[in-house]
Order: sequence, then structure tokens, then C-alpha cells
Amino acid sequence: MTPPSLLLFLLLVSISSNPSTKATGAGAAAESPPTPTPWPLQFHSLLYVNGSGELSVVDLWYDWPNSRNFNIIQHQLGTLLYDLEWDNGTSFYYTLDDSRHCQTYHFDVGILRPDWLDGANYLGQQRVDGFLCNVWEKVQFIWYYEDVETKRAVQWVFYTGGILKWSW
Repeated sequence: MTPPSLLLFLLLVSISSNPSTKATGAGAAAESPPTPTPWPLQFHSLLYVNGSGELSVVDLWYDWPNSRNFNIIQHQLGTLLYDLEWDNGTSFYYTLDDSRHCQTYHFDVGILRPDWLDGANYLGQQRVDGFLCNVWEKVQFIWYYEDVETKRAVQWVFYTGGILKWSW
């Protein structure tokens, strides 16, 4: 079994076009840009992924105090995959179906810190699925969209070819 990409940082799916951002208005240049909201120390979210027509839903549990991240990944018409990630870079991918596969991987990085967006480059605002979002770019390939009103994540775009949408 090929390892799925590390969720939150490496979950990559295809997109067809690059998003564009726009300034918030004439006075936007004079104002200080907003800063991204740090993540809660613990949260649960549903992620909807559409990659080149391959659909999946991911139940994500983020648990910074306990140094772990747990994902239940349901690929469309596919096997239910469990992904347990630890802050030391160790990840376990396994199934609980009749095949009972389990693989361990070690990545150079662990789970993301709650303030992982510190130092991100503010790009402006864009509407995404009806939400007005502030948009930041981090590490030259991730664009992060945060709802202006609620400060919650709306989507990520990975410029290695992916998009990730959130539901809270």
C-alpha cells in the first residue's frame, strides 16, 4: 500500500486553476495586514477532498497537548483508512477491514504547531464557497484561507497540486 500524504501538510489533490486574491479596498494598503488565528489546541473537523475526481472525506482530530493527530479517511468506493500521526514524525496507516493492513512511516516533521502560520505572507482577501476569507501563503506552496468573520479555516491549496476544504 502506498502511504497517503500526511494530512494537513501533505494531503495533496489536484486543482485545475490558481486562485487569485484581491485587496480589501482603497485603504487596505495603509492598514496592517491581519494575522492568522492560531489553531485551538484540540479540535475535530471534517475535510472534504476532491482530487481529479477522486473523492474522500476525512474525520480529523487534532490534539496538540497529547502530540497526536488522528485521521479516518474514507475514499469514495474505497477502503476506510486510519492514520495516527505523532509529533515525533511517526505515522501509522492501517485498516480494520478483512485485509488488516498496517504500515509505519517516519517523516522528518511531526504534527503542525497551533501557530504554524506565524510568519506567513498575507495575500489579501478572496471569496471561497460563500465565505469572505483572508488568505496567507506559507512555505511557498501552501495557501491558507481563513473566514474573516469566524477565524476558522475554510480551505488550503497546495501548489504541489492540491486543495483541502474544511467543515466544522
